[in-house]
Amino acid sequence: MENNYDFLGTIFLTIVFLLAISFVIFLLVCRWKIFTKAGREGWESLIPIYNIIIYLDIVKKPIWWIFLFLIPFYNIYIAIVLNIRLAKFFGKDDLFGIGLTFFNFIFEPILAFGNSTYNPEALPDERNSDKWS
Repeated sequence: MENNYDFLGTIFLTIVFLLAISFVIFLLVCRWKIFTKAGREGWESLIPIYNIIIYLDIVKKPIWWIFLFLIPFYNIYIAIVLNIRLAKFFGKDDLFGIGLTFFNFIFEPILAFGNSTYNPEALPDERNSDKWS
């Protein structure tokens, strides 16, 4: 009698892999849409590190903030601050920004496919300020 467990395991892992890839592609589409809503090119959301630089530009923070992502644990705080700013630029509240940080698979599609629009005047521009926060 032949053992089919290896075959079933292969099918299961293939399905899990395809679901994971589909999920990642969906989140990339959401990020693309958010960038285009903010007046940037969608492809800019796909290039590692460059997408963070553009993200900092969208939320109007200085480019040197990219180095703050290298500090363990502090980078979580920076992500929260940036996502709260992004939420405010789209007319959402602070809790939505926290949701963008910890539950991005729920909140990014809402931001991407909802009817909210990017308002560049929602918060002051801090890209050229001497302020450290």
